[in-house]
Amino acid sequence: MNMTMYELLGKLFPTMKSQGDKHGETKGDKGEQGAVCQEFADNAPKLDLSKVKIEPLFEDFVDFETFSRSDFRVVKVKACEAVPKSKKLLQFTLDDGSGTDRVILSGIHEYYEPEELVGKTCVAITNLPLRKMMGIDSCGMLISAVYEYDGKEGLNLLMLDDGIPAGAKLY
Repeated sequence: MNMTMYELLGKLFPTMKSQGDKHGETKGDKGEQGAVCQEFADNAPKLDLSKVKIEPLFEDFVDFETFSRSDFRVVKVKACEAVPKSKKLLQFTLDDGSGTDRVILSGIHEYYEPEELVGKTCVAITNLPLRKMMGIDSCGMLISAVYEYDGKEGLNLLMLDDGIPAGAKLY
């Protein structure tokens, strides 16, 4: 099967809302997930990769011990809502597999509407110090891919297959 780089990326990272995609739609049961992915790939806008800019890689190395202290976990979005009086922040209520809901705030409202994220499977770093934002405690950080395209910032929240259980550790 031949597919463009963007189609491959589209399968890995559902497109942000400003590009008018259909990644929030479902066809019902998970058996049709492949058809939904193919429909998305067929209808996804094509990026001119010559217009994509990414940040340079870090030149400094992080030793393995430091990296291994970062706790990346699969999380399921139980609820998501816009934070009042904020144009950027979304408040996520997440299942991190611990049995206790985790709240994380993320400044991605420019790219996603809250209702399209409920039920999604994402990745979060869960052992960051608590950070208060707009008076709300944020207990971690959701992982996104950020790039510049044609002079504008692009962002894709990292979303995984729904079959991966909440709390699964990433190595």
